[in-house]
This record gives sequence, structure tokens and C-alpha cells, in this order.
Amino acid sequence: MLHYFDVEYGNAGSRTHEYGTRAKQAIEDARRLVAEVVGAEADEVTFTSGATESNNLAILGLAAHGEKTGRRHLVSTAIEHKAVLEPLEHLRTRGFEVSIVAPTSGGWVDPDALAAVCRPDTLLVSVMQVNNETGVIQPIGEICSRLAKHGVFLHVDAAQGFGKQLEPLTNKRIDLISISAHKIYGPKGVGALITRRRGFTRPLLQPLIFGGGQERGLRPGTLPVPLIAGFGEAAKIAGSEHMEREKKIRAFREQLLTALAPLDPMVNGDPDSMMPHVLNISIPGLDSEAAMVALKSVVAISNGSACTSATYRPSHVLQAMGFSSDRIQQALRFSWCHLSSGVDWPAVRDKLQVLKR
Repeated sequence: MLHYFDVEYGNAGSRTHEYGTRAKQAIEDARRLVAEVVGAEADEVTFTSGATESNNLAILGLAAHGEKTGRRHLVSTAIEHKAVLEPLEHLRTRGFEVSIVAPTSGGWVDPDALAAVCRPDTLLVSVMQVNNETGVIQPIGEICSRLAKHGVFLHVDAAQGFGKQLEPLTNKRIDLISISAHKIYGPKGVGALITRRRGFTRPLLQPLIFGGGQERGLRPGTLPVPLIAGFGEAAKIAGSEHMEREKKIRAFREQLLTALAPLDPMVNGDPDSMMPHVLNISIPGLDSEAAMVALKSVVAISNGSACTSATYRPSHVLQAMGFSSDRIQQALRFSWCHLSSGVDWPAVRDKLQVLKR
């Protein structure tokens, strides 16, 4: 990234000189590296500012096609990120009908329940790969199988799973994939929307912004070459170090669970269907807001999504899973990576023990 900030500062859209040519090559190299992680073609990758923008482009970008064809029905789940639920709600105000499927108590959505609400006029099914609050993995492969003979577009918000759970995203039934670079330890402020072809046809998206023609006109604007180059490098490393990283992440998880076991934590979500880098637990008798304040000098944790942490509202994910208000109020979300180390777990446990009523 520093090389493209300081040395190669060319604009990838400038075709008349070498500076632009080298910048464009960096973009295309990164495009190929990102595509390889999910088995896509390089020209199926559209760079964005992150998964939030990608989600909006995937959902709102299909609206004109839905209006033109009379397919005004959308399907999603109650545990999606707000970057999916809010664009869907916007389309509801434009005359679209939205069906929201509730999860099981384990935090995953039944593929049969999802397929059952699809209709001939269904335009889009949008489902996340891994829930950002609980770490519960959604059955993407089974959902793809249920929708194999349906013409609906399938969008997967893969912010939490891209580069970590590799195989599900290679399924060719997935039409649209949203990703963020920082979730695989690349730079913040860049991501991508992968738009897979069916045969020779791409999903019929319309841009949300206009001017410039970059990214095939789907996402115009000067491309941030250093961020995209960093994204490509992060994608390459994530693919090659996947197994080594997961081993370290699982070991960290075991340390956490062992240390907190005396507090009788309740795991929020099906432990058998959970990514190893996120853990959501409720500790009886504990107020999560007080716990976060007490632990801020020891660990940085949350009780929900970072995107909704400015003001406290009960987690819509845990509510959808059917948990009581007490259990939701007691919930703490831990997340970590292969670089996380050196946590004083006895200090964490002792501080939480003092707070238990």
C-alpha cells in the first residue's frame, strides 16, 4: 500500500501515460486475487467502499429490473446486517413486498423455510454467510440447492466469512457476493461486489451513483489504488494461510471458554454451526453495559454489531432467535483473529465475577 501511496501514485483511469498503466495493472492484479478466493472471474469483481455499499448496490441495483419485469418480491432473514435490512425496507416504500424469514433458536435459517416463501415473482433472496453478532454459519450450500431450479437472484453478504470459510462461496448458484477488505485484515474503506454470470449474463444491476464510467459504469469514481492493492494482497494471504490462521483462532477460543467457564456462560447460537472467531455469550446476573465499562482497560468487547453501538438497542439478532430480554441484556460479543494474544483471562473472569448479581 505504501508503494502506491508514495511511489506509484498514478490514476488507474488515465490511459495516456505509464503512471496510469501501472496503476491499472495493480487494480487488475488485485481484482484477480480477490476473485480467486471464491472461484470467480476477475472481471466479475467490482470494487466498492466495503460490504455496506456492496449490499446496497446488490439490492437497490436490482430494483429497476424488478420493476420492469414485475418481480417485486424480495426474501431475506431476520438476522441480517442493517446494511441489508435497511435497503430492503427502502424498497418496501417503493412498492416491493419483502418476506423476512425467522431463524431457528440456534441462529441459522432453515433452507426449506427460505425456499418455501419464494414465488414466481421473487426477484432476490439475500442471506448472510456468517452472522456478525453470533458467528453462526448459515447453510449456504443447502440454500443454493433449494434454489437450483428457481430463477431468483441469490445474494450473499459474506463480510464475516470471506477468506475464512472458503468452500461455500465457490458455489456457482450464488449470483452476488458482498465483501469488505478489513474483515481479512486489509485496509478499511474498500470492498467488492462479485457479480457472477449465469451463462453469459450478469445480474442486471443499475448503478447507485453516476459519472466517470469506472468499474464498467456500475461504480464510477477514481479508484483508490493503494486500498485496492492492499485488499488484493490481504485476499492472497487469507487464501494461503487459511488453515494456519484457523488453528490459532480455535486455540484462542478454547482459552476464552475455559477461562469463563466458572461464570456459567450460555452460548448464544448453535456451537456446532459456528465460526471460531466470534463468540456471543450471556452470563447470568450480568449487565453487559456495565461489563464493557469494567473491562475496557483489559479487553475491547461489545454487546452487538459495531455499526449499531453508538446507542444501545437490544440486539435484533438475539431477539429474532427468541431469547428473553434478560438473556439479551446479559450478552457479550467477543471476536478475535490469528494475531490476538496476551489476554489476561483471569483478570477478565474476576472483573465479571464481581459484577454478577
